[in-house]
Amino acid sequence: MPNAEKKLNTAFLVGVFLLNGLVVQAQKAYFADGYHGGKWGHFPPKYTSFMVNQLLQHPDWKLNLEIEPVTWGWVKEVDPYGYQQFVALMQDQSSSGRMEYVNPTYGQAYLYNISGESIIRQFIYGMELLRKHFPTIRFDTYASEEPCFTSALPQILKGFGFKYASLKNPNTCWGGYTRAYGREAVNWLGPDGTTIPTIPRYAIEALKPGSTWETIASYNSKRFIKAALDAGIEHPIGMCLQDAGWTNGPWLGTNKGDYQPTEYVTWRHYFQQVSTNRILENWQLSQEDIQVSLVWGAQVLQRIAQRVRKAEQHLLMAEKWAAMDHLWRGKEWPEFGFRKAWYPLLLAQHHDCWIVPYNKVDSVDWAGKVKLWTDTTMEVADSVMSLEAKESLSSSSFMVRNVLPYRRRGVVDYRFANSKIDTGLVVVDADGHQVTTQWSRRKEALHLLFEVNVPAMGEARYQLKEKQYKPRSFAHLSWRGDELLVETDKHLLCLNANLGGVIRSLKLKDLGDKEWVDTSAFKGFNELRGFFYDEQRFRSSTENKANITVLEQGPLHLRLAVTGKIANHDFLQEICLTKGEPRLDIRLKIDWNGQAHIGQFNDEELRFENRKKAFYNDQFKLLVLFPTQLEEQRIAKNAPFDVTQSRLDNTFFSSWDSIKNNVVLDWVDVTDRQEQYGLALFTDHTTSYAHGERHPLALNVQYVGKGLWGRNYYLDGPTELNYSLLPHRGNWEKADLWQVSDVLANPLKLTSTQQIVEKERSLLDFSKPGYQLTALRWDEDDLLLRIFNAAGDEGPLRIDLKLPIHRAQLEDLNKVTIEELEIKRDANAAKLEIQMPRFGFRTLRIKMK
Repeated sequence: MPNAEKKLNTAFLVGVFLLNGLVVQAQKAYFADGYHGGKWGHFPPKYTSFMVNQLLQHPDWKLNLEIEPVTWGWVKEVDPYGYQQFVALMQDQSSSGRMEYVNPTYGQAYLYNISGESIIRQFIYGMELLRKHFPTIRFDTYASEEPCFTSALPQILKGFGFKYASLKNPNTCWGGYTRAYGREAVNWLGPDGTTIPTIPRYAIEALKPGSTWETIASYNSKRFIKAALDAGIEHPIGMCLQDAGWTNGPWLGTNKGDYQPTEYVTWRHYFQQVSTNRILENWQLSQEDIQVSLVWGAQVLQRIAQRVRKAEQHLLMAEKWAAMDHLWRGKEWPEFGFRKAWYPLLLAQHHDCWIVPYNKVDSVDWAGKVKLWTDTTMEVADSVMSLEAKESLSSSSFMVRNVLPYRRRGVVDYRFANSKIDTGLVVVDADGHQVTTQWSRRKEALHLLFEVNVPAMGEARYQLKEKQYKPRSFAHLSWRGDELLVETDKHLLCLNANLGGVIRSLKLKDLGDKEWVDTSAFKGFNELRGFFYDEQRFRSSTENKANITVLEQGPLHLRLAVTGKIANHDFLQEICLTKGEPRLDIRLKIDWNGQAHIGQFNDEELRFENRKKAFYNDQFKLLVLFPTQLEEQRIAKNAPFDVTQSRLDNTFFSSWDSIKNNVVLDWVDVTDRQEQYGLALFTDHTTSYAHGERHPLALNVQYVGKGLWGRNYYLDGPTELNYSLLPHRGNWEKADLWQVSDVLANPLKLTSTQQIVEKERSLLDFSKPGYQLTALRWDEDDLLLRIFNAAGDEGPLRIDLKLPIHRAQLEDLNKVTIEELEIKRDANAAKLEIQMPRFGFRTLRIKMK
């Protein structure tokens, strides 16, 4: 072709792409690559060297890191070259640097399934450890490869100095995903009002066809980028934090059909240099917008959740206990011991423990590791709160301790290691007045129960004495045919033995004649019901007659045993009523006769790509039902530092692409539409609940069958769990359900039996209800308090401290002082006032004189 013709054609082609001086060219896309895992989560010994070498070979590649912090101490030993090079590369923490740590939590927990205080400790201990290895490290963006999100994260992240967040997890959605919402970026608005700029799962970011673990953003497919650009997203970004151990190097190079041009970025660079628009729409993300699901009801997961919950609550109580001992008894603060307890607990909260409990780690599966880890935590906590061996209740006096910031009246339950004691003794208070006392023998152990009145965060003195005492039961029992009628100072109950021992009627005297049990469509409270798919039918505990016996009847406790059958499996329900307490506490045990199979269907042909899975649909699992006479029912449920008012019509789904958040953390509450009355259900572990327009509130008891990756989730011994029911007036806020949950988690306990001069003493007191003291601990020579506004108003909270205070400061989670507080003093206490919004928390540092 002659040169003149070539020039003419070139000019013509250029003209086609020129319009009013604008050049049309391909829009650049972005991708957040990196790694996820660690020593406990599949991290080969020389993998750090592999990452370093790949960075050297690919100068445009950047890494976002979600590596367990404990990994680096091990890497330093097994891969010193890789460790040194990695430390050097991590020194550049600017927006042009090649690596950013996006999830520094110690155990990579899901977060939505543990307490708010545990989440804070995940960050504290993880960030502390990372700073030892990488002194210049900064934490700007939170992101995770798994759905490790919870609604209250904005204030936690901001408290640690994070500036940004991502709600994407495009390549590992086995456990769920966040709701698709919005465009390029949003302000994630937390329940307390805190906001943080966030990249959501775009409204156009669909779940990937033919997959049960990916969205279309997992490798910047052309379809994904085109849909994003068409939706007005100017700087579309995809993401994949590869499993540590994969040998792909840059992720997009292993996939065909990815969009070009695409630039690898750290999340920090993307927020600071690319997507810089900060006039963003607020998105008040609800806990139900975190659409997550695990194999709820499986026995192995049930036990993991129970062990984690018990250790979590026990350890936080032990910290408060040790802080009081340090102040009042001069005991050394056991910092090393508490670290020894927290580290394994945080690992037991690792997401892999919950989603792949049967996977082996160093020849022991995750479930086995959880038992070892939580046993260590419990051992430390028990050592802090146990009476010394030389101490005895037969000494001149003993103290009962309350670790909550308000005065409590309740019942102490003390188990004697040595049952050879005079059960004719009674308990008297510091003024010599006899208090209601009950002796009970349970499984060869002797229990002493007695009423107490203990000041806020304090102790009260009691003593055993020989006195004339004729205990009378606070409950009256009578039979009417097959029905047992129970009357206490608080309750009127009717249990029907012919219908498996269900509660056919429940009334509370303080709430008038209102009937709580709806028997129009279901048999009553405590019915066990599930689909046994080998039989292809639902089975119910009401099919067989039950025996109802009295295990314990005295002036303080009534314990009833309901023994019956569900199909051919024996069950026991122990119902405990306590004097002065409207709550019903229930223990359930099922002794399985062989392997039951309970769920919607048999998943023998289960494939990864099959979106419908039997373990999703709770409607077919073994449930314990609570049909309640409440019109147009509404559901509220707690979450870490939050309460969610449910927007779900029902909790049921059967497919990966229709997940609903049906998680119950500590409690779920059902009320009528006008919130005049409600029924709260408390659990001893994170699990799922069931509810719908034609389905009563129910607790997930058992699923047996195939789960994730086709693994068989089988029965291994009895199923045992505890739950409580509380009928109440008003909604969750008026019923102060957070405080009820606190009481269940922090029992009144005996402390040292040494001679105490005072009748009672108090460390601190909150001026009004609705607030939780989530943490009380020593930090070097300072006392730290963390306070959560669970159900209070937004007015000032006054705290009375019976301490020699020098200074009081509010600080963020990085220990940076926010505000000096004014201290008002009187003869008995120092008084502080702090203010926080509903669902907000504050950290208070007290410097002593």
